[in-house]
Amino acid sequence: MVEVRSSVDWPSGRVIRTPFHSTVLQDNPWRDPVDRELLIYLPPTYDEDTTSFVALWDLAAYTNSGPGHANWSNHGENIPQRLDRLIGLSLMPAAVVVMPDCYTSLGGNQYVNSLSVGYYADYLVEELVPFVNEQFNVVHDRKGRGIFGKSSGGFGALYHAMHWPDTWGAAASHAGDVGFEWVYRPDFPTTAMVLAETDGDTTAFIRQFWNKNRPQGKDFAAMMIIAMAASYDPDKSSPERIRLPFDIHTLEIDDRRWKNWLRFDPLSLVEQHAEALNSLHALYIDVGDSDQYNIQFGTRQLVQKLQAMGVSGRFEEFEGSHSGIGWRLDHSLPYLAHALVQASGRGSAAAPRMSST
Repeated sequence: MVEVRSSVDWPSGRVIRTPFHSTVLQDNPWRDPVDRELLIYLPPTYDEDTTSFVALWDLAAYTNSGPGHANWSNHGENIPQRLDRLIGLSLMPAAVVVMPDCYTSLGGNQYVNSLSVGYYADYLVEELVPFVNEQFNVVHDRKGRGIFGKSSGGFGALYHAMHWPDTWGAAASHAGDVGFEWVYRPDFPTTAMVLAETDGDTTAFIRQFWNKNRPQGKDFAAMMIIAMAASYDPDKSSPERIRLPFDIHTLEIDDRRWKNWLRFDPLSLVEQHAEALNSLHALYIDVGDSDQYNIQFGTRQLVQKLQAMGVSGRFEEFEGSHSGIGWRLDHSLPYLAHALVQASGRGSAAAPRMSST
């Protein structure tokens, strides 16, 4: 038997778990809870009587949520452990990190306002940000507040940076959903075959999904497409009804439905919101060169557009896929935190403004 010992030479921060009752999530069509637990990482040097800390907001990927990021990890570090190391080794300045619970009955979140999912953008911006400002010693300004995430969380970070520039002063997207034509459409055939089992009844499928002991990969693919349909193309007259952008029998694309999805694609949004992105104190975007959801192709286009419009940021493509990329936070979190510390006047350390690979 091999004895494995793990020891660290840096202090540990604290994770505060606090309940929060939401008003904006009331009456969501899935009756998802309005009473949720908000997790806040406080660095080892946190003190209520010292200079305010910059805050980074962590948006979880689809199938996960904030509380999951503080759980034990079978390989590597969870978010609090990673922060302890980065801060303990002076690789990033001390920062408060907020991990909200935005999980839904559709398996995750895109962090947008949708009648068919819930008003999760308002939940973050109008409810949780003021709550954290009131309860914790953080900078009450975009100059000290950033947002980051992977996959759906990365999409959410980009979407929020574009639409709420008065709230967010920095953003990082790791393999965020960009280039919907390549990211989502490859799963349309699988979704059509799965939904054929319920004659296209998405509600029946959702009910069956949660009753299964072992959902298969095809089930998760179908659930993800349903979640995207509910997020990007809600039915105002019947929010609980999911409208798909294709015929489940012929796979013929409904152009009107599909255009509603594409309005959320960062590739469609970037030109309209270039000014907001360029106002950020730090913008970080990366993707693996073999991402299994084809996100590298849309990301390359997005970066080209950003650079053509003169939007500053740090853009990186690394060797890897969509999986096991938590290590990329070692690059983005110090970058965001340094930039926000400098912008908010909470220190002198600064991250490089522009880098591209």
